[in-house]
Amino acid sequence: VQLQASGGGLAQAGESLRLSCAAAGNIDSINVMGWYRQAPGKQRELVASISSVSGTYYADSVQARFLISKDDAKDTIYLLINSLKPEDTAVYYCNAIHIRDLGTVKDEYWGQGTLVTVSS
Repeated sequence: VQLQASGGGLAQAGESLRLSCAAAGNIDSINVMGWYRQAPGKQRELVASISSVSGTYYADSVQARFLISKDDAKDTIYLLINSLKPEDTAVYYCNAIHIRDLGTVKDEYWGQGTLVTVSS
């Protein structure tokens, strides 16, 4: 599975930004897709995920402003970030997980990351 993230850039606080992640390869094997972010000097954190089985998940810190969606026809997921804040500045990574062998093995795939910079 290959993941290509795009849509990052420079934005002002209060604006919105939509990130895209196009998946290619053995798409049918993917169970969950999501977005992580890593701010300077901080650990990578999960901000949102989407699954046909379990629905959507959002980190508490972003739940009111982030919206994850999926276009199956395009094998693409999106992350809409509303009301951008300077603390949203980070590299955003697309992630895909394939769970196999009765849940005992998890294959994980990562996109290259896209930088979001929010100015105040």
